[in-house]
Amino acid sequence: MLALALTEAYRLTHQEGKVSLRLKIVDTYKECGSLRDTAYRLSTSRNTVRKWVRRYLEEGEAGLRDRSRRPRSSPRRTPSEVEEKALALHREQDWGRRRIAHALGLREGTVRHILRRRLGEGERKRRKRKTFYPAHWVWEEEVPFRLAQVDTKDILDKGTLGTKLWDHLRKHRLPRYQWTFLEGRTRLRFLAYSHSLSVANGLCFVALVMSWLRAWGIDGEVEWQEDWGSEFGGENPEHLGNWELGIGVLTSS
Repeated sequence: MLALALTEAYRLTHQEGKVSLRLKIVDTYKECGSLRDTAYRLSTSRNTVRKWVRRYLEEGEAGLRDRSRRPRSSPRRTPSEVEEKALALHREQDWGRRRIAHALGLREGTVRHILRRRLGEGERKRRKRKTFYPAHWVWEEEVPFRLAQVDTKDILDKGTLGTKLWDHLRKHRLPRYQWTFLEGRTRLRFLAYSHSLSVANGLCFVALVMSWLRAWGIDGEVEWQEDWGSEFGGENPEHLGNWELGIGVLTSS
């Protein structure tokens, strides 16, 4: 509370200082009656003098205070009902940015801005994730094709790809999501791409990888480690455990 009080006091003091400087511009203009001479005396521009003189004549001293720079309309702003859904998922389900973005069809950056703008400082603190399954590590596995690390990534990142590749992906409507299967012991990697992240695409990826492994005589159980994304049943991890795929076992950790 003390920090907030000091911040508010500094803001008010800073505002009063700017008003005093603008009053000096107005007083100097009243004295000489010339925009040019006022700008010359105070080492500023005629446009600045004109601006503050006009505001003073229209609104008095109140016109010399800073105005809000918030736009009058924000046509691209996320609808309020969608923001409320994002807040509810974060508060009630303890979901993070990524899961909320996938569930609501938003960008992760959009969800981050919503949470920063709508939540208090205490609510924005990172919460420790509950451990539903014990973690397994690649160096603990002696037998190949027993453990695989699986992940998805949105590759449509202008900062990483550069303008040319980013524009190429968008112009030709190429898939933007990369699916990665990395076998823990041999480091064998499978990659696939899709236009969207969904459970259906997740199951297709599982079937594709496991069919290839089975075709090459790898018949043992393969454990898949992923990050609770909705594309692998993140909203309800238990329901995937009951599906008999016939081509392998999918578990979450």
